[in-house]
Amino acid sequence: MFAFLLVIHALIAATLVTVILMQKSEGGGLGMGGSPSGLMSARGAADFLSRATAVLATAFVGFSILLAVLAATRGAPAIDTSLARTPATQAPITAPAPAPVPSDNAAAPAPAQPADNSAVPLAR
Repeated sequence: MFAFLLVIHALIAATLVTVILMQKSEGGGLGMGGSPSGLMSARGAADFLSRATAVLATAFVGFSILLAVLAATRGAPAIDTSLARTPATQAPITAPAPAPVPSDNAAAPAPAQPADNSAVPLAR
């Protein structure tokens, strides 16, 4: 049913675009020529196209609201998690010990220890 209403909504949108483009604008537009009397006279065509635009615009907005309500209330399928990756477990990252503050009676500073890169996967 949702697909059927969606097709009807697309047809209304296409017809609305067509009717709007058929209207004569101040610059000439894509208006169509008609006989000087009857429904498709200059005045009759303007009235018909104006009414058709109003009806189609109302139908378009109505269908938009209806489709939004139907999409929100129908049972949404569960999210497919078949391709979801599980997060890799990491070793806890510990901060390095602060360097000792040299004092006046200290001899030479101790050489720096190599960093422990076991937590970094590609550092080995």
